[in-house]
Amino acid sequence: MVSVRRILVAVKEPMARALPAVAKATQLARALGARLELFHAIDAALYVDMLAMTGNALQPFEDEQREQLAQRLSRIAARARLHGVEVSVAVEWDYPVYEAIVRRAVAIGADLIVAERHAGRHIAPGFLGLADWELLRLSPMPVLLVKKARPYHHPAVLAAVDPGLAFGKPAGLDQDILRIASTVTEALRGKLHAVHACAPVPASLTALGTTAASRIVATERARASGGFERLLRSTNIPAARRYLVGGDPCDGVRATAVRLRTDIVVMGAMSRSGLKRMLIGNTAERLLDRLSCDLLIVKPAEFANRVPRRCRGPRVLAVQPLC
Repeated sequence: MVSVRRILVAVKEPMARALPAVAKATQLARALGARLELFHAIDAALYVDMLAMTGNALQPFEDEQREQLAQRLSRIAARARLHGVEVSVAVEWDYPVYEAIVRRAVAIGADLIVAERHAGRHIAPGFLGLADWELLRLSPMPVLLVKKARPYHHPAVLAAVDPGLAFGKPAGLDQDILRIASTVTEALRGKLHAVHACAPVPASLTALGTTAASRIVATERARASGGFERLLRSTNIPAARRYLVGGDPCDGVRATAVRLRTDIVVMGAMSRSGLKRMLIGNTAERLLDRLSCDLLIVKPAEFANRVPRRCRGPRVLAVQPLC
């Protein structure tokens, strides 16, 4: 089990009529006995004629905008308190928004970040720097990305593990995935499932011949099955809810999630970068677009937080002359 005592909710649009991330975070906070903070980062750029600007010219405007949004968050918080949850609110001028969220989560000692999935399909996540991709990449604490508005009701939770430790995955990450998946499942009175999607045998090996190829496939499956069962030995997941599937990990996890009508997929991410990321890919990022359910991402215990602790404040840009 994992102790979740404080949850940060990144409120993307405080004026929105529907706030599924807040609703689901409130469910979790109530079930876990956790405190909730509703946080909004103002990352809009301010264009100022630097020649006419005095030392504190922007301060009244900054304060007014912060106060208006804080009042809106306070009204949202009041509704959450009706469910018996302790809620605070915070608004900061800070950018980029994904760094601001991590900064605030670290500052308040959050155990979990809940954020609404940004709309639109991501074509090249490794290059575009979109907020949800970057939040997954940078956050040292687990991040729940909310994709469905429907509240949880005895949810099906699927823990995607890889006991084969493909691509240098840290050995303890699967245990962390199972622990937080178990915590969330028990709190929400759901059902916990586990899946291990083992990579297919390379074509160069299967080309050796039918008998040799069959032996290789059987050996690899036995190895994967043994590792999967050893990993789950200390859990209370019954055999009927354990799934060993072959093929591409992304396709295997997605197919299992669809078949089970999963509400939350829990999986790890290692935050690769550069050429290694391009060659190996990142299953969590590939699944972000392909899964229709919520996604709970867990980082290795040794993950280093690289986000500066100091708030950047407003992003002030000088107005460029027309000629």
